[in-house]
This record gives sequence, C-alpha cells and structure tokens, in this order.
Amino acid sequence: MIKTVLFDLDGTLLPMDQKAFTDAYFGALTKKLACHGYDARAFSETMWKGVVAMMNNDGTRTNEERFWEVFDGVFGEKSKADRRVFDEFYESEFDGVKASCGYNERASQAVREIKNLGYRLVLATNPFFPMTAQLKRLKWAGCDPDDFELITSFENSSACKPNPAYFTEILKKIECTPDECIMAGNDATEDTCAEKIGMRTFLLTECLINKDGKDIAAYPHGGFDDLIAYINKI
Repeated sequence: MIKTVLFDLDGTLLPMDQKAFTDAYFGALTKKLACHGYDARAFSETMWKGVVAMMNNDGTRTNEERFWEVFDGVFGEKSKADRRVFDEFYESEFDGVKASCGYNERASQAVREIKNLGYRLVLATNPFFPMTAQLKRLKWAGCDPDDFELITSFENSSACKPNPAYFTEILKKIECTPDECIMAGNDATEDTCAEKIGMRTFLLTECLINKDGKDIAAYPHGGFDDLIAYINKI
C-alpha cells in the first residue's frame, strides 16, 4: 500500500527550462560574489566542481560538507569568511531567479489534494541547494513547505539523484519501506532510479527530461490528474 508520495521540484512542481534556470542562478550568484573579490570564471568553475563533488558523494559526509571542502580548497580562508555573503544571496537576490521559472497552479493543487487523501509527502529534489533556497523555490511553485514531512537539502543529505543511496537515505529518515512509496518526477533517469531500491515511479511529462532516450511507455506517466488517478488505483 502506498503511504508516501515523493515529489521532485525542478520541472515537476516548478516548471522550468533547466538551462535558463541554471544560467539565471549562476549569473546572479557570480555577480554577487564578484562584488566581494571573486574572479567570475574561477568562481563559476569552482561552483561546478562543488556540484560534481555532491553528485559523487559517498555518503560519509553531507553534501554541504562536500561542497565547502571543494570551495575552500580553491579559495581558502576567504571563502570561509564569506559564508555570510552566500547566506545574504539566498535570503535576497535569489528571489530574482524566480523569473526564469514557470508556474503551474495545478501542481500545488495536486500536492494539497494528495495530502488531503491522507498520504505523507516528501520533497525529493536534488540536494544541491541550502534549505533556504529549497524553501523559496517550493514557494515559487505555490506550495506550502509545511505540507512536506521532509525536504532534502545539502545540509541534510549525503547523496544525490541518480544514486539510489539518495532514496535509501530518505526512507531511513521517514521510516518507510520502498513498497510504501512512489516517486513522482520529470526526469526519466534521475527519478526512475528509485526503482532500483524497489520504489514505484511516475513520470510527469510537462517538462520531461529524457537524456538517455528511454521508452517512457515503460513507466506510468502523464499529468497531475493522471498521477492522482494512478495513486488511487494502486
């Protein structure tokens, strides 16, 4: 019996073109840090190295620790002293990145409908961002963060999709078994990897990402109404 629905955020609850969002985000953050003495090119390259380190995290440290390990390794004591600058960015300038995203009212409606049906909710978005940014992006989607029992962020996670360990870590935190959960997302590789640990998956196709050219007919798929119907069916 399904008890918990895990939702992706980027391209699922929050419609977006991934490149447009990434360009807007990196552009705004680079501009912010350039004002504090960081070379734009070196900063951007180091940010990407930090993302790769989080993607390859072996679970022994949090993603936050992995990221700063890389960043501090390049910029040293200066980056440690400038943590506050990053915090300021996510508290203020980050809201400007919202313009690069879309909005689907049906997404937040579906979240609330599923919660009202008695299901537990988890925001299973790749934990590259601090919690401040995850909460803001969830609100951009029109969702209430309080509806989710767990929201993954770089502070509380030690793996990323498509590593199955990411989902194993979530299940341990919410004390659920794979057969009690379904992962709903738009990425035919990152989100369907939940099946590797025995979890059902559903592909939301409005902003479908299918880099590997998978036959999505092999997966339950469609819009939010289709998702609700599928959950009720199983």
